[in-house]
Order: sequence, then C-alpha cells, then structure tokens
Amino acid sequence: MAADPKSDAPITPTDLDHTPTAPTLMATLFAETAGTFLLVIGLIGTALFAANFGASPEGTSLGVGFVGVALAVGITVIAGAYAFGPISGGHFNPAVTVGLAAAGRFPWSGVLGYVVAQIVGGVLATAVLFAIGSFGPEGWLASAQEAGFASNGYDSLSPGGFGLGAVIIIETVFTALFLYVIFGVTHETRGTKFAGLAIGLTLTLIHLVTIPVSNTSVNPARSIATAVFGGAEPLTQLWVFLVFPTLGALIAGFTFKPLFDRARA
Repeated sequence: MAADPKSDAPITPTDLDHTPTAPTLMATLFAETAGTFLLVIGLIGTALFAANFGASPEGTSLGVGFVGVALAVGITVIAGAYAFGPISGGHFNPAVTVGLAAAGRFPWSGVLGYVVAQIVGGVLATAVLFAIGSFGPEGWLASAQEAGFASNGYDSLSPGGFGLGAVIIIETVFTALFLYVIFGVTHETRGTKFAGLAIGLTLTLIHLVTIPVSNTSVNPARSIATAVFGGAEPLTQLWVFLVFPTLGALIAGFTFKPLFDRARA
C-alpha cells in the first residue's frame, strides 16, 4: 500500500495498483504470432541447417539428426510457453486452439483470430529461413526446396516412405494425445506449474515417434509454413495436415470431459 508523499497517511490502492491488467486482444494475437514464429524457426531451422550438417558420402556427420530436431521443437515450446503463454495462453498451433474451444476452454469467437496469427507467425519464420538460405552455399536453397523445405508428406514425401493411411492415423492419434496432455496439465484444479515443460517434452516424444512417418505435423500452421516454400507436391498434400490434426484435436476436445473430468456421483 502506497503512502501520500505529503503525509504519512496510507493511500487506498486503486485496482491497477494490485490487480494485473488483462492483455489486450492485440497483445494476445502478437503473442500467438511470436510464439508460433519461435516454434517454427526453431524446429524448421534445426531440420534445415543442423539435422544433416556435415554429412559426407562416407556416412560421417556433425548433424543433430531427427533426435536433435525433436529436442529443438520441445525446447522452443517450453520457451514460448513461459515467454508468451501468460499473455495468450500459448497455443501456437491451430489444432490446439480448436481443441481448446471444443473442450470449452477457449471461446469459439476467438478461434479465427488466433489461427490467423499462428499462420502468419509460421510463414514469417520460414520466410526468414528462406532468406538465410538465399545467402547460403551455392545450390543449398535449391536443394532444400527440391527436398520439400522440411515439409510434411506421405509416400515420396514421407521420410520413411509411409503411405497416406499411416499418415492419417498418426496425425490424428498423436494430435489427440497431445491435446489430452495439454488438457490435463492445464486443468484448473489438477494442473501443474510445470505445464509448459510437460507440453514441450510431450511434443518432443511425438516427434521422436512420428518424424519417420510424416515428418511430424500435429500443427497445421507448421505445415502451411513449410509447404509455402516446399514446392507443388507439398502443397498438394497439405490438406492432410490441415484436416487430420484438426480432427484429432476435436476428438480430444469433445471427449476429455466425459472421459477424464466427470464428477463422482
């Protein structure tokens, strides 16, 4: 409680003296843009620049491999959750926003603004990576684009050659599992202060499993961001990574409360 500078009498604080001010809509949208930018530039930057760094025909490499890529996405999510989560909730993923809305944790009226902000953040991130690549070694950028610019895909675009059916299953199931974890660790009574850490580590685990199958989406904004620079084939397959992560998120959103949050009779 403050004191009047002309006397020792205490001053009754106003609401702003002791109540945090709610962020504006613009602040929340900027936070979603920045958080998605961080996630995509960390994940795709690692995949493009570091995963196979120094690879040679003899099989030697200084690269981090897909284990390093998986760790990179988890680290960026943890950082983004603690940096921007208190402002916007830290979705950074259209599937997360839709899933939270389906679960009654986020207003449907706010979904469109968040999704647009996330897509913008993702595309800005890959645009920066494209600009960096344009100053890279001769042929590097063309080679990266010919390889799909770390886009998601099936058949020839799947790192392990997996088909459409496998990709549909894995993107639906693992997005649903991701949302179940988010709902659990952010629950208003059973949640944890370490929610950001749990979510980031879960996303690392998901990438460890699914990179060989679909190059891991579970995030339509990430898929859009890379397909924009990956050429015609990633764009023709993009629909899979818009539809099925969203489907998985909706399944989790509509089933979490009946399955895990029912009150005892």
